[in-house]
Amino acid sequence: MAPEPLAHKEIEDALAELPGWSLNDDRIERTYTFEGHLAAAAMVGQIARVQDALNHHADLTLSYNRLTATSSTHSAGGKVTELDLELAHRIEQIASEHGVGSTSG
Repeated sequence: MAPEPLAHKEIEDALAELPGWSLNDDRIERTYTFEGHLAAAAMVGQIARVQDALNHHADLTLSYNRLTATSSTHSAGGKVTELDLELAHRIEQIASEHGVGSTSG
């Protein structure tokens, strides 16, 4: 059974607990800034492990010292589901371990 898309209000309420994350079209996203490229790349590896454990994968865009995570659920028609919110919470845990700054995306 495919996950159910969340209503806009449900997403907005959940994002209140995820500072820096925003709803952009039918996906949630956040951009993190780092002191350098290696720190940003290291976080990509940690996120990849979490994504595999959840069997849910965000789109990750890595530049020199910035990493943007964008998530929606393909099996729910590209809409935001609880899976996306769970992944965002897990990414936040990783980010806090890295002490990174953020820029809303």
